[in-house]
Amino acid sequence: MVVIGVDPHKASHTATALDAITQHTQETVRVEPSLREYRRLLRWGTRFAERQWAVENAHGLGKHLAQWLLARGETVVDVPSTATARVRELSRGGRRKNDALDAAAAASVAALHGDAAPVAVDGPATVLAMLDERRTNLTQQRTRTVNQLHAVLRELLPGGVATDLTAEQAATAVGRIRPASPVERARRGLARELIADIRALDARLHANKQRMQNMVAESDSSLPEITGVGPVVAARLLGRTARAARFPTAAAFAAYCGVAPIEIASGDKARHRLSRHGDRKLNNALHTIALTQVRIRTSRGRSYYDSKITQGKTHSEAMRCLKRRLADHVWRTMITDEQRVAAGPGGHLGASLSSSAAGSTPNTDSSDQSLPGPTRAHHTEPVLTG
Repeated sequence: MVVIGVDPHKASHTATALDAITQHTQETVRVEPSLREYRRLLRWGTRFAERQWAVENAHGLGKHLAQWLLARGETVVDVPSTATARVRELSRGGRRKNDALDAAAAASVAALHGDAAPVAVDGPATVLAMLDERRTNLTQQRTRTVNQLHAVLRELLPGGVATDLTAEQAATAVGRIRPASPVERARRGLARELIADIRALDARLHANKQRMQNMVAESDSSLPEITGVGPVVAARLLGRTARAARFPTAAAFAAYCGVAPIEIASGDKARHRLSRHGDRKLNNALHTIALTQVRIRTSRGRSYYDSKITQGKTHSEAMRCLKRRLADHVWRTMITDEQRVAAGPGGHLGASLSSSAAGSTPNTDSSDQSLPGPTRAHHTEPVLTG
């Protein structure tokens, strides 16, 4: 068995063939990032009958090559750059670093079954991740535009305008302004341009949300049945998680989302603190669900929150407890969906449950009665907040 490690860069890709048993380097080749060079790299790799490709940062600089190899039936694993750095640190070469050593280190990590993870072919989950990133950019652009509009209106109107302001209300307020100088006319013209930009951004956000809703509906996911999970939150959960089965337990998923407490002291007086690591966007999605649950007094999440308050916990502590329980519930829901898709005559998510989590979904016990129930949340249209 030969593991081919790849160290990708913008200007070149370096591949090193490593014997999986002896850990001896066999050959090294360097190619340019082009389709013609990709084909040359693949012809070189086919010299080894049993092979596996280990691409460093296969979801970053190595994404294009990794997906190109997967489309041609090759087996590809992702090796994080931190893992290759550890291999270089512990090797006899000390801290020496070059492309060939990085490629060999990536192959060594994959051969030793360390931090390497299988790379899946891009599918609907990738589309949802792209839509989520696009929505984030549009939202940030809209916030900047709204702040600019508020700044202009403060100079046109005494005291400015209220924080909660829609595009229509802003247009009405600007329409009543009668400029008395060229400067005021310029400001009124700028305000109208900003209002037009906000309307265009609102239209794009609405179209983005509609595409998310359609994609989530096509995936046949049960996430929208959870209180507080709308199309935007569901798209973020599905897009950034990709496959819930890659997390062996609900605790692993919670740690990945950054909602699992970290133990900072051992012994009889063990202490924990809030995790500051993990995927912050998934953490934000769970926080949105928890916040919606708490605001709906009839939800099971609110009942769980109230029970923690009764126990003497503060609002922040109760919210952290609720987010931790929600992480378990979301993971269980996605695992169940993936099992159903894998057992059926096909599916939309395109995920095979290769992880041990496929058969390790926890059974519902009495403690699950406090988990959020399957009730859809209500969503409101955005307002112009500064």
